[in-house]
Amino acid sequence: MTIEGSPVQRPAAGRAQELRAAHSDRDTVVEVLRVAAGDGRLTPAELDQRLEAALTAKTFADLAILTADLATPGTADRPVKETIRIDCHSGSAKRDGRWIVPRRIEARVTSGSIKLDLTQARILEPDLELDVSVRSGSVTLVTRPGIEVDTDDVAVRSGSVGVRQHQGQPTGQVILRVRVSGQVGSGSFKARPPRRTFLAWLLRRPLEFA
Repeated sequence: MTIEGSPVQRPAAGRAQELRAAHSDRDTVVEVLRVAAGDGRLTPAELDQRLEAALTAKTFADLAILTADLATPGTADRPVKETIRIDCHSGSAKRDGRWIVPRRIEARVTSGSIKLDLTQARILEPDLELDVSVRSGSVTLVTRPGIEVDTDDVAVRSGSVGVRQHQGQPTGQVILRVRVSGQVGSGSFKARPPRRTFLAWLLRRPLEFA
């Protein structure tokens, strides 16, 4: 479970606590610490101390302790919706930004398109059931590192189903498992990483995630 303001999942007890952290994990914690300082939840001295600890952290346990007391008030207690239903006929629908991921999403497309962008979404539960029904449109799931997508239960007629993973995604650091079921007629379902803007590509800026 990932709590807003505390994106590093506290590892399970035992040897899992000693899993090595990557540069991206340290960078994520650094950003959380800076935001917390800007909100007045950390003093300048506390910020300096935690930034130094974050940049030299070796394991997930080292990182988790730095953000354990920085969850945004009210977020942990905010209820997660059981089901969200999205019906799209000839238009388009999307969920993006800081939306809260429910336990289940039912996406129905006749000839339009649905886009579910998880790059900045608030993930408060470890699993998401995604039930799709696509006639001639499309459902696109935009992922971020740590999200696993399983499409084994999708029935395909003349359409297509595809999942593209993040390059260099580390193993054992799963924040969300998406289990996709349903059927795709002559349309498509695809899960993919976000696309960089031309400027970000030109400047070689890394993708930013919540």
